Amino acid sequence: MKSYTNIEELIELFEAEIAELNSKIKTLKTKPKSLNEEILLKYIETASTGKTKEFVRAKGVQSGSGSMFSSADVSKLVKDGAGDVSEGLLTIARQVGVLTKRKNKSKK
Repeated sequence: MKSYTNIEELIELFEAEIAELNSKIKTLKTKPKSLNEEILLKYIETASTGKTKEFVRAKGVQSGSGSMFSSADVSKLVKDGAGDVSEGLLTIARQVGVLTKRKNKSKK
């Protein structure tokens, strides 16, 4: 949490956090407008590139190069984004990636 000098500043910080969370909730409630957004939502839901890859393969989707969709394709989408993906959804997916990496490091 950021530092604060008085109660009013603390309240402002909490209100900003609430606004940010409400924005994320709204983003997650929005129906996907593209396949890439659907893929990112599945990644956010599962926090797993492998499970997301299986979801995409089950839909019969191939990667951009025409090969079977892979975990690396999911990682690339999260890292690089795509023109048909909302910035808010991409930000959440990247945050999930960071949390997943931290969780995996702490298991070692």
